[in-house]
Amino acid sequence: MSAREQILGQIRRSLGRDGPIQGPARERCEQRLAEPPRGLIPERSRQEAAQLAQLFVEKARKANCTVAEIGSLDEAPAAIADYLSRENLPASLRRGTHPDLEAMPWASRPTLTVETGATDGTHPVSVAAAFAGAAETGTLALLSGEEGPTTLNFLPESEIVVLRKSRIVGPYEDVWSMLRARNADAGGMPRTVNLITGPSRTGDIEQTIELGAHGPLRLHILLVDDL
Repeated sequence: MSAREQILGQIRRSLGRDGPIQGPARERCEQRLAEPPRGLIPERSRQEAAQLAQLFVEKARKANCTVAEIGSLDEAPAAIADYLSRENLPASLRRGTHPDLEAMPWASRPTLTVETGATDGTHPVSVAAAFAGAAETGTLALLSGEEGPTTLNFLPESEIVVLRKSRIVGPYEDVWSMLRARNADAGGMPRTVNLITGPSRTGDIEQTIELGAHGPLRLHILLVDDL
């Protein structure tokens, strides 16, 4: 018996079941999976797309993010280079292989050193593409995988995230709805969904907020206007 079977067997016994869920109980589970219940949705999340994008920017900035809006992916390399120069950061970065990142004309900024793949923590700047954004809190949703290694979200001191305005929704529930729709085509859930609101922080020491405690010190969002 595998460890997985042992664990599931213990759960079944604790619930007073001798085998897999059957009958009405199984039907209730399948119904819940097919139609997941939604929580209480904040009124501020019930807006049109343009207003949700504005709300996202407002909330993200309150969470200590910096946000720059660009008209297309073609403008991204220049916007990234300008940000790195303005913040006195190295003109080198490690990025994922998300289609949006692959489509950018990196050669238009030859002074940038661009590498792809996961990071071991020696790269000071990372660039990732967000799956979605939740306007209610200015939160980014990033999926793990070959296109977006999770290490890029936590190890570099500075992270740049590219987000399309069309991927901004109101509440978290809509993010999960988008993910379920994606999984129907992609064939399964990603190993990790990282929900990120602002740079890493802690208030453990005398309740004083310190940025960069467990991850990036800076979080810069490039918002692509594709509405």
